[in-house]
Amino acid sequence: MSAPFEIDFPRLQADIEALSQIGRREDMGLYRMAFSDGDMAGREWLAGRIEAAGLELFVDGAANVHARLGWDGKRPSVMMGSHADTVPGAGHLDGALGVLVALECVRCFKDHDIPLRFPLEAVSFTDEEGRFGGMFGSQALCGFLTPEKIHQARDLDNISIVEAMQARGMNAMDALRAARRPETIHAFLELHIEQGPVLDRHGVGIGVVDGIAGLFKWDVRLIGAANHAGTTPMTMRRDAFQGLAEFAMEINRILEEHGSPASVATIGRAQLFPGAANVVPGTVEFSLEVRDTDPQVLSQLNDACRRTLSTIARRRDLMFEFEVLSELEPVHCDKGLIETIAETADQLGMETLRMPSGAAHDTQMLARLTRAGMIFVPSKEGRSHSPAEWTDWEDIQRGANLALQVLHRLAAEQ
Repeated sequence: MSAPFEIDFPRLQADIEALSQIGRREDMGLYRMAFSDGDMAGREWLAGRIEAAGLELFVDGAANVHARLGWDGKRPSVMMGSHADTVPGAGHLDGALGVLVALECVRCFKDHDIPLRFPLEAVSFTDEEGRFGGMFGSQALCGFLTPEKIHQARDLDNISIVEAMQARGMNAMDALRAARRPETIHAFLELHIEQGPVLDRHGVGIGVVDGIAGLFKWDVRLIGAANHAGTTPMTMRRDAFQGLAEFAMEINRILEEHGSPASVATIGRAQLFPGAANVVPGTVEFSLEVRDTDPQVLSQLNDACRRTLSTIARRRDLMFEFEVLSELEPVHCDKGLIETIAETADQLGMETLRMPSGAAHDTQMLARLTRAGMIFVPSKEGRSHSPAEWTDWEDIQRGANLALQVLHRLAAEQ
């Protein structure tokens, strides 16, 4: 099919390049963590672009920034968006690309005066990257926040989201007023870089996401006994690190026996105590994060990890403790929307690959409120959360035009 209209690619390029300079430091990374100076400057810039386009600017109680077209408060909207906040030292496309493509799509509908059956909303969600735990904006919009969760949300420096928002003239409890009812959203679409190597390795320009992995994240402690490294025989040690080493070697077996091809498990941080070269480690603390797209598989992996750690601890005379840091349920994208994305791509002559998302996204929240779908574009060598993050301009243009035509089918056609 020939597209009835296309995005203004030079305009989108200019926006990507402009936002990529906001919050940039000497190490070339971006620092737009939620409610930081960089984030606030990015918000101000985005609001200016929305108003310059003649769209309605709306900021809800969770500080989500909306660009609206055709909004009347009566009809459900077709919503598209992502997030513009970053991890420390980030690349310029993670999240931001989805926000800017959404804005460009809505501008195109206005530029071409396309009649709308449903209003359009482009949204930039607050704190997807997790300074205060993650998904704050999309959780608020979906009604998943409580006063307790808001008061408990703190960053690594023990600054609460209440304090951070108050310092910017905002009231965090207003996030409770940002909740939308399911009947107010007709559908949700998110475009995102893949953040992995699959599309790049296969030479495919479009990923059609069929599901988003859930996860459990633990802080694990194995407690033995610190002792002299020279005088304590190997057979008499209660070496906490040896327990960690044994468990690390068991991870592949656990995934093979209890997981699926989509399962991944990571020990990303470990600390030994007391941490001296001549002392047997008495305690080891480490993180364990496990992901899969199937809730039953994730539950089986949870049980298997617990059983394995308990067995190792018992055999090595260690104490095993763990604290659940976070849990996210896997979600499936809407089957009808998956087909709409795939069919539209096929009609535009675009090669696609159906695939899961191993990373969490705002879509994970929206899929529990309305029908939701995701489009991936390739990440060069799978790089993300790094200044080396890059997606070719032609891949961005292809993904943006696909998103535009999917929105056209959702919002404009009878």
